[in-house]
Amino acid sequence: MTRRGARGLLLAGALGGFLVSLAACESAVQRQRVTLCRRAVPALVPGETDLRILRAGSASTADSVRVDYAIGPRPHAALCRFNAGAELIGITNDGTPLGGAALYLLKRYYLDTPDAEAADPGRAVRQN
Repeated sequence: MTRRGARGLLLAGALGGFLVSLAACESAVQRQRVTLCRRAVPALVPGETDLRILRAGSASTADSVRVDYAIGPRPHAALCRFNAGAELIGITNDGTPLGGAALYLLKRYYLDTPDAEAADPGRAVRQN
């Protein structure tokens, strides 16, 4: 193999490794987003004991996650918007946006607590 061919092969390998690590990072961010949105649902419908997560996964835009859930026989949907990472910047529940103060309180005092982790209604739910 010539020196030039070896260099090209080395560059192709490095580029391939970079792309694989980038995809793994993107998938980790998406998992964080889905978890945060799913954990927010019990706070949006307090006191409901028959809450079931139906689906949690990507929404119509790259920076959003949709969680479909049911309370009894009625279906509902929460749409969470994120910045470029996994910072929650907005929630819409059944088409009604959560106000700024409520979003701040949810993020500051609930989402990263052991209570939110314990109340997570769908850890084993199918993610799309």
